[in-house]
Amino acid sequence: MTALEISGDIAVLGYGLAAIGPGVGVGLIFAAVINGTARQPEAQSKLQSIAWIGFGVTEVLAIIGIALAFVFKG
Repeated sequence: MTALEISGDIAVLGYGLAAIGPGVGVGLIFAAVINGTARQPEAQSKLQSIAWIGFGVTEVLAIIGIALAFVFKG
């Protein structure tokens, strides 16, 4: 093995890169909720329920990514 070879599995690297998107997405979702609540405190309950739905949809991307990492590992 030379110094230029990559050791490890490429599927793990792919999942690591795929997890960046949902991480950024979740941060943007809750940043928008905090901003919206600061502007209109009476809309907090409505914004929070929409945020949890968005959180769930965004996290599905990470779950699909780890599932594909297991599929392509073999």
